[in-house]
Amino acid sequence: MKGAFETGIYRNIFAELGYSEEEIHTRVEDTFQTMFYGSDEERIYHQAGEDMGYMVDTGNIDVRTEGMSYGMMMCVQLDKKEEFDRLWKWTKTYMWMPEGKNAGYFAWSCGLDGTKNAYGPAPDGEEFFAMALFFASNRWGDGEGIFHYAEEARAILRVCIHQGENGNGGSPMWDGSNHLIKFIPECDWSDPSYHLPHFYELFALWSDKEDREFWKKAAGASREYLKKACHPVTGLCAEYADYDGTPHTGHKEVFGGRHDWYYSDAYRTIANIALDHIWFAADEWACGEVDRIQEFFCETVHGQDDGIYLIDGTILEGKALHPVAIIAVNAQASLAAKGKHAAKCAQRFWNTPLREGERRYYDNCLYLFAMLALSGKYRIW
Repeated sequence: MKGAFETGIYRNIFAELGYSEEEIHTRVEDTFQTMFYGSDEERIYHQAGEDMGYMVDTGNIDVRTEGMSYGMMMCVQLDKKEEFDRLWKWTKTYMWMPEGKNAGYFAWSCGLDGTKNAYGPAPDGEEFFAMALFFASNRWGDGEGIFHYAEEARAILRVCIHQGENGNGGSPMWDGSNHLIKFIPECDWSDPSYHLPHFYELFALWSDKEDREFWKKAAGASREYLKKACHPVTGLCAEYADYDGTPHTGHKEVFGGRHDWYYSDAYRTIANIALDHIWFAADEWACGEVDRIQEFFCETVHGQDDGIYLIDGTILEGKALHPVAIIAVNAQASLAAKGKHAAKCAQRFWNTPLREGERRYYDNCLYLFAMLALSGKYRIW
């Protein structure tokens, strides 16, 4: 099997379910419009002045590199250049750090007025910024200054793997010895949901020439890492995991509690695996992995699929903070699925509305990504 990178063909799961192109287009566009221009109780995007905008984490009332980079990816996929440029200018104006040990990185959290809440970066933001910028360059062409998208993307990737070489005391976002992305630059463990081998394949084509081999190796390393981090029976992975794939049990006091379970961050992993498969089809393991996780949710814990779990499937007390996100990523998994639950998971997602309320930000970001992927609109540009 060849992926969309070679064929240019993107599966439209919704069309396979029998929905018309008009229905699908309307659903995708309505989702975007609600998230970006809906009522104050619906939207997460806000314009700032004449030429900037930001995405709000409605559960924490801040602006995160996660959300800003997600918003940029959504916009380039849907050909929303004005919103893309607004988000990027806000990001570069307020989040970018020009000096210190993290020079060239972006502060992971800012207030709504742009004040930095922290001076540390989160690597998932940087990798999404770079990919969205490359796609913008390819789709719309490069402008001047910060809108020379391709050069901005290359600059981000340059810092990500070379930070600290100038003696500023900083650390790179990828471990140079194993080519694995770190949870934060100053640590020696990872977050499985940060692993985007389908992005690294493209970075290996478009980054600085001297770094392209690194990114090619990173793609392979991440695919092998995910095999270790995802449980061989349930398909679940932890939020944080050591380099050998084992759930990371330390640093509870530093990072707000335990992260060795299948919880918020971890949901993204299966969606990423499915997108990697549809773009590059590099390893049939992905098909078995998505089948395992769909079977877990459709059979093993059917009726309790909004719970909290250890990666072996043990059900813990409490409910998921982001239940709509679980439905969304399980549906996106259908892109690579060969098992019997693919249509069921996709149909359930189609029948699920956007989340409402203060916690809608994360759920609805993963919701729109799933909507794009399942309609064949999450593409390589």
